[in-house]
Amino acid sequence: MSVKAPKGVRLVITLTGRRNAGKSSLINAICGEEIAIVSDVPGTTTDPVARHHELLPLGPVTFYDTAGLDDEGPLGALRIQAARKVLFRTDVAVVVAGEAGITSYEKEIIAELRRLEIAFIVALNKGDLRGDVDADTAWCRGEGIEVLAVSAMEGKGVRALKEALIAMAPDEFRQEPLLVRDLLGEGAWVVCVVPIDLAAPKGRLILPQVMVLRDILDSDAIGVVVKEREIEETLANMVKAPALVITDSQAVLKVAADVPDEIPLTTFSTLMARYKGDLEALVEGAQMLDRLKDGDTILMGEACSHHQVADDIGRVKIPRWITQYTGLDLHFEFYAGNDFPEDLEKYALAVHCGGCMLNRTAMLRRIRECRRRGVPITNYGVAISKVQGLLDRVIKPFGMGEI
Repeated sequence: MSVKAPKGVRLVITLTGRRNAGKSSLINAICGEEIAIVSDVPGTTTDPVARHHELLPLGPVTFYDTAGLDDEGPLGALRIQAARKVLFRTDVAVVVAGEAGITSYEKEIIAELRRLEIAFIVALNKGDLRGDVDADTAWCRGEGIEVLAVSAMEGKGVRALKEALIAMAPDEFRQEPLLVRDLLGEGAWVVCVVPIDLAAPKGRLILPQVMVLRDILDSDAIGVVVKEREIEETLANMVKAPALVITDSQAVLKVAADVPDEIPLTTFSTLMARYKGDLEALVEGAQMLDRLKDGDTILMGEACSHHQVADDIGRVKIPRWITQYTGLDLHFEFYAGNDFPEDLEKYALAVHCGGCMLNRTAMLRRIRECRRRGVPITNYGVAISKVQGLLDRVIKPFGMGEI
């Protein structure tokens, strides 16, 4: 299960600290196997290394072993930058202090984790090599920081560290976030509209569609899957009206025309906005589309990297629709995968994908960071519904009034 679980549903635990603090050895001790290269040579770990593991009772997690944040030289600076990018999608962090104890480096990391609102614990490692840890322990406790003395080599404190990591997991990993099941009753019919076009992956459905269909089945409801050209005929042949119609955002204008107003309608991307993030914040962010000015720059963020097709949704269609809707001369900048810009203040608006390849904490962190720095943020589906004039309708099933 831990190997096959999508990375977007995994708890991300990152070990960070100076070079040669024993981060790799500690990951090996936590997982109970030799999964990270261990050496006495400082800087053995270069780029962040991901290791999938099953941490019960939480389930699938990913441990990241990062390069030391005191790395040196031009290449070292790039490694530090890569390590900091991992922090941006981290749910729980372990600040590993080696023989030198807690120095200015560890304190800088702690300040950064606090700024990012990441739960963390300090592990005073190499207890087999260092003696007194009382001063470091006292400093941590004085700062309200949870701290443990451990020895990766001897296994000392490793079990307690595991238990602490489990206890620090965000609530969303203990409580299943809502996707669609709360909108359905047992035996309800749901029509899912899934266009098959050039952007559709050959031989399979995209992850949000799969997730919604599974949630429908888990709710003991009945899911019907059709293409956008078949929705009108499907509704005409149904014995009773569906409890909900869910469509791909790109087809929302056509589908809305074919679905009577009395039948609830939403989009897969709107469901993902609620499941992976903060729907109210993303709907609020979409209102910025009415306040843009000539020359504004818009950030287009994708959580995954993929081959760009001729009419790519994030790089071609949405920028075109926004430009048509506003009638303005706008600039669009694109970031994909784990990249997310540090100079957010330059953007008038951020438009993010559904985040199916991010875990919820990472998506929420991006939303919070944008809002903290005064940048409205919305997502693909919400933005599409807004520029198509259908946003009020697609958010109505969630009890949200007109905006």
